Amino acid sequence: MSRLVIVLPLAPLAVGESFAVHSWPLHVTVLPPFLTTAEPEQIARALADASVGLPAITATAGADELFGRRHNVPVTVLEENPELTALHRALRAAVLPFATEPDEPAFTGPGYRPHVTVKQDRRVEPGQLLTLGQLAVVDMAPRAHPAGRTVLATLDLGTPAGS
Repeated sequence: MSRLVIVLPLAPLAVGESFAVHSWPLHVTVLPPFLTTAEPEQIARALADASVGLPAITATAGADELFGRRHNVPVTVLEENPELTALHRALRAAVLPFATEPDEPAFTGPGYRPHVTVKQDRRVEPGQLLTLGQLAVVDMAPRAHPAGRTVLATLDLGTPAGS
């Protein structure tokens, strides 16, 4: 069983790209980690079907907050964005037949709060405009896995039907 996450990276990612847990590229999680026995290609097809024709999303970075169980993870929350919320709902519905429900209820459904986590010296600034044009399916292998996190599939938003 795989544990996957769906993100909107701030810079495009490539299939097969890997990074350590502490080196995640800046991204917005659009669907939090979920367990599945489906192949990455099945998940990618479901995402493609759910997002066909949807354009890239322009979002605005909002205020800085602290997330996490201990409120010690610095993030920049995105300003309310109906397109991003709609994408989250559509992808959640598309993946649900292949997966258990995402295991972070605070970040799904009505509790979904899109944000970009501050990573060492990398961050977005409040007021910064972000163009979110790619979905990436990332394998959330255990933290100790030597490959770290690996990009299993990508999908560009704005792809017309039949492409």
